[in-house]
Amino acid sequence: MTRLRGNGIAARWFRNSFSIVAGLLIIMDIASYFLIRSYYYNAVRQYIETQANIVAGVVDRFYVQSGSDYSEEIINSVEQFEKKNYAELMAINRDGRVYLSSSGFTPAESYDMPDYTDAKNSVSHNGHYVGQLPSGERYMAFTVINALTGSGIRMITSLTKTDERIVLLSLGVLAISAVIMLLMGILGFYFIRSIVQPIRRVGATARKLASGDFSVRIKSERSDEIGELCDIFNSMADELANSENIKNEFISSVSHELRTPLTAIKGWSETVVEIDDEETRRKGMQIINKETERLSEMVEELLDFSRIQSGHFSLQKTDLDVIAELADVVLMYEERARTEGMTLTFAENDELAIVNGDKNRLRQVFINIIDNSIKYGKKGGRTDVSADISGSSIRLSFRDNGAGIAPDALQHVKEKFYRANSKVRGSGIGLAVADEIIAIHGGSLDIDSTLGEGTTVTITLPLKTG
Repeated sequence: MTRLRGNGIAARWFRNSFSIVAGLLIIMDIASYFLIRSYYYNAVRQYIETQANIVAGVVDRFYVQSGSDYSEEIINSVEQFEKKNYAELMAINRDGRVYLSSSGFTPAESYDMPDYTDAKNSVSHNGHYVGQLPSGERYMAFTVINALTGSGIRMITSLTKTDERIVLLSLGVLAISAVIMLLMGILGFYFIRSIVQPIRRVGATARKLASGDFSVRIKSERSDEIGELCDIFNSMADELANSENIKNEFISSVSHELRTPLTAIKGWSETVVEIDDEETRRKGMQIINKETERLSEMVEELLDFSRIQSGHFSLQKTDLDVIAELADVVLMYEERARTEGMTLTFAENDELAIVNGDKNRLRQVFINIIDNSIKYGKKGGRTDVSADISGSSIRLSFRDNGAGIAPDALQHVKEKFYRANSKVRGSGIGLAVADEIIAIHGGSLDIDSTLGEGTTVTITLPLKTG
């Protein structure tokens, strides 16, 4: 059973919707009461008016035919009135007193007849009144006065049964309103529960994710917006779990990568201190220098990545020939490529390609890409570098015939901490940093690869114009 929290969605929905619907139903009930009352009162009025006019018409015709002596016709009309069970017919003289009634009882001289007063003052000589007797009984009366004689016919009827019917019908409308409210409450409760329960499951699962449990998922059995929310949440949980795994692998990898040069530096520094052999000491210092340089590059990569994440990564831009900078990096790595049994070539373009950029950062990108092609290459393999100027941009291409990248890994190679091959040394953030540097320069870095055939990295940069 869903419990309604005071500030929860369900409670707010019930308060808001019920208050609105209840208000509308109350207005409807009140309006229904007055409509029903008006309908029945109009029907009663029409009835007594019709009856009174019929009697008055008969009396008026007899007066015209017989002259002034028409009292006998009035007496006959009143005493023989057939609707005595529904209404009382009264004869009123020109002095405004009731001298004859179909009930056999004539009221006292002080008897109040507001309808007679209205008829006297009315152009149509008709008067209507709804009131209450001293006994508390409600009644309706209608009086019509003969303009020639000044006498009148009055019809009066009790409204007790009419009021009872009005109350009964109004209670029926009220009962229908109560049923509507009840059905709305039941249906609304189950509807809101169908929304609140999944949201609460999402909240409970989110708290588990926040506590570090990335294995939790939400079972989605719906195809509406709630089901879509559950699917999105599960997708987010998958991404968090994947990011957590990548982070753990990164920490493990970086720890290993840092430990290797530190171990070499520590071991050789102890050897250099203790050994007297000059050749061994020279070799040890070379290894210490090489491992220190590698360690420095790794730390610099981590610092660059940290600056990018914090938004403090900045460039020192100047106008430079990007082809010349690329040529220097290729020249720097040619010897290493030969040492690894590989070939590194550069189809140099003689044109100037002026780019407004950071010289050191662009060289960092070129170094990262060429270094990767050598690390992931194979003995006897090759890496071909080329530059092509097209309109207002330059395309730098790095194509190798190395191991290539699997399709499922290709879409992740530029993500932070991701390493396509865990057997090859590296932090897994070099390409992420390189992609960010190129993006800051207004360019793009694209990677196309086929597993077992090789990889092509294409960098596009805007040339300076004017």
